[in-house]
Amino acid sequence: MPSLRILPRLLPRLLGAGTVAGAGLTAYAAWEARAYTLRRVDVPVLPPGQRPLTVLHLSDIHMTPGQTRKQEWLRGLGDLRPDLVVDTGDNLAHHDAVPVVRDALGALLDVPGVFVHGSNDYYEPTLRNPLRYLLPDDGTRHTDVPQLPWPELSRTLTGAGWLDLTNRRESLTVGETTFAFAGVDDPHLGYDRLDLVTGAADPSADLRLGITHAPYLRVLDQYAADGYDAVLAGHTHGGQVCLPGGRALTTNCDLEPARAKGLHRHPAASRPGDAGSAWLHVSAGVGTSPWARIRVACRPEATLLTLLPRA
Repeated sequence: MPSLRILPRLLPRLLGAGTVAGAGLTAYAAWEARAYTLRRVDVPVLPPGQRPLTVLHLSDIHMTPGQTRKQEWLRGLGDLRPDLVVDTGDNLAHHDAVPVVRDALGALLDVPGVFVHGSNDYYEPTLRNPLRYLLPDDGTRHTDVPQLPWPELSRTLTGAGWLDLTNRRESLTVGETTFAFAGVDDPHLGYDRLDLVTGAADPSADLRLGITHAPYLRVLDQYAADGYDAVLAGHTHGGQVCLPGGRALTTNCDLEPARAKGLHRHPAASRPGDAGSAWLHVSAGVGTSPWARIRVACRPEATLLTLLPRA
């Protein structure tokens, strides 16, 4: 049969084309992981009549000393002059990264800020099979590796005047707006102590924000039930490797992939204005693990949230 005689000659060409396509996709994914992007999002959460505020949401920087392009881009965010910075963790990816993060944040450390830590602030990143992220979570956490200098990171940020929200409730006044915050330690590691922050959000504050690294539903549910107006989180990397159009395949937590990044409501079925419903903003993050510096249909990002008066 002619088709069988052709197959031995055709097969090497097909394999060659597949290899070229795979190499091209890998090269693109490596490029996109360095295509740093600033998103701008409006959130109507302030009391009527108040002046709008800008909040820079940073997450998942995953810094190593050699990532100079990332450092320069972060340093440039200081030109935005936000009213507040919220850092939702995973700043570190190397033992020598704390002074690099400090220098990259630059002028942002002169702005009021709050922060929590993520798992990659605590433990050294390791090479892992990326396919495991597509499987159900078996509860395994890689805590048998060297720790990163997270106490030094905490001292650096608090020394600049930022509030450490690790399992704490705090308040802060920015301009004419009073904020009530609740924050938890990393839920992915099970370090969150919701019992320490549970309770009705301060009704006298102009705005109530819940902060977490990983957007696990138990944390989001508690914040919404306690009356927080909005919740800010990271951890998901927006899915990191997404289908065309940015559709995430996984979130590395129990949040559904449809809300892996961007602005949504929580609980998801609630309508704006429903009791017990909060805004949820999940950052796709600035970086990735240094062992997997690739992204597809999910650019690295920081987000400038403009807080507007409610209708």
